[in-house]
Amino acid sequence: MFAMQYTIPLPADYDMAIIRRRVAEKGHLLDDFPGLGVKAYLIRERGVAGADRNEYAPFYLWPQIQSIWPFVAGPGFKGLTESFGWVSVRSWAGLDVSIRPDFDGRTIVAASRQLMPVAPATDLAALRRAEADRQAELTERSDGPALHAVALDIERWQLARFALWTGEDQQAKREESGVPIEHYRALHLSTPDLGSLKASTEPAT
Repeated sequence: MFAMQYTIPLPADYDMAIIRRRVAEKGHLLDDFPGLGVKAYLIRERGVAGADRNEYAPFYLWPQIQSIWPFVAGPGFKGLTESFGWVSVRSWAGLDVSIRPDFDGRTIVAASRQLMPVAPATDLAALRRAEADRQAELTERSDGPALHAVALDIERWQLARFALWTGEDQQAKREESGVPIEHYRALHLSTPDLGSLKASTEPAT
């Protein structure tokens, strides 16, 4: 599994209805994209859920890294750069994903992301096991996320926790270990190859 996200900062007075309209018109174009596990069309709005600026910040989960090339070299990504300029894409190596049996992408309305520093000499195998156990417990709860993924940036040594929620009020409002949680509103979800995500992560042993 491979995770990636690009964040497009927008002016404070930007009309976010433009982004909503863009997603409404174009979001369905990736609903059948081969090899894509999840694309969450996400926004943050200044003054909402702690956001200090407007952002368009789509997040992706790919079962296999080779599936990314047809996207970044294709018309969809080209159209994005023509509208917003060349964007920097963050990426993480996927460690594990937990998906509720009743997951329904149509009911997702919110997302959250937490970036955790990984200290030097951390036992990475133990970290992976602990994160897999933690997220499995979260998705088993009735008020937990419908999907939770954990991934690692091995350049910055940051752990990323990403969750999709069926209700904005379900999102965790707390901070863990002093690290804030970023909250997003989900406008659309494309999940053409969702079933391959779990199979793409090795057991956390």
